[in-house]
Order: sequence, then C-alpha cells, then structure tokens
Amino acid sequence: MNFKELVVKNRSYRGFDENHRFTREELAALVDYARLAPSAKNTQAMKYFLAWENEAVDAIFPHTKWIGAWGEPGIPTDPPIPFEGTRPTGFIVIVQDLEINDKLARFQRDVGIFAYAITLAAAEAGIGGCMIGAFNAAEVKKALNLDDRYAPQLLIALGKPAEEIVLTEAADGDVGYYRDEANVHYVPKRKLVDLILN
Repeated sequence: MNFKELVVKNRSYRGFDENHRFTREELAALVDYARLAPSAKNTQAMKYFLAWENEAVDAIFPHTKWIGAWGEPGIPTDPPIPFEGTRPTGFIVIVQDLEINDKLARFQRDVGIFAYAITLAAAEAGIGGCMIGAFNAAEVKKALNLDDRYAPQLLIALGKPAEEIVLTEAADGDVGYYRDEANVHYVPKRKLVDLILN
C-alpha cells in the first residue's frame, strides 16, 4: 500500500469487532510512532495512558461522544453509535505533562501530529482508530486515577474495523457525513481545485 492509500484507509471508525483484543505491547508500539514525530521546540510534553484491558476501556467509554454531527440527517441517534457490540477494545489517552510545560494551547498542534502518527500506524496494521476530542476530560482523569500533573487532551479509540467507510466528493460544498440503509458511512470531501488558492 502506498502512502496515499494509507491516508485514505485511515478513517474515523465508529464500529469495531469486540472479539479483537489488544496487548499492552501493541498499543505501546503505536505510541512509538508518536514518540518519533516532530514536536514544537522538541518539548515532547505529551504522555500516554494505554487502555487494553476491559476495566480500563469500560472506564473511559461512558465519557465519550462519538459523532459531531449527532442528530443531523443521515446520522442515527437511536441506537447510539457505536452500536451495541461494536465498541472499541482499546484506547490511547494523550495527556499533557504539566510539569514539562503547562501551556495547553501551545501544544495542540503536537497533539494532532502525534495522534495522526498513531492512527496512520494503526491503519497500516489493519487497525481502525477514531480521534475523540469530545470527551469529559475531568471524568476520564478521575476514572483512570491520573495524577494532577496530567491533563487529558485527546482520546484515540482503537479496534478492528467492523464497518465500511466510503469517501465521496462533496456536492455543492455539503461536507456532512451520513449513513445509508446498510449502515455504510459516507464522508464527503471537498474538491482539490476548491482548496488551492492560487
């Protein structure tokens, strides 16, 4: 698979095979890609909580929201996504170590770079991921008993994909994602010609 194919494969999955289980070593190997990625001033202020055991995964899941377009046409709200039996079986929680640097806004780009490195590596290994910014950080921190020095910034849900995601071309600028009767998830993308300014 070439790099463009990998980028296309790296989607935001919201349905997983719950029979697939992770080991700590598998999740740590994904974090190693983030470790090697660029960091602002080489600060490397992020740390990672790995959740692969049921107890930790179950502690995180209730504090997540999965679809930003919740309730819009084509996006079902009942039953909620992920559907019963298709929850993720792993999480990587990206936290900022405030003792390294306590300026949260300054390192948001790092969070994105590190998360994308992780999900690209996961996609290459046949694992689906979903970056989740809509989560209750205080409750996740409490559920995982994290020290005060660690500020949760982003969750990455992981699992073996159990749904189909299709990229389409956005019509008339409509980029709202939607699902069809077969629960195929469609993600409209703007045309390249509409993105380049010169």
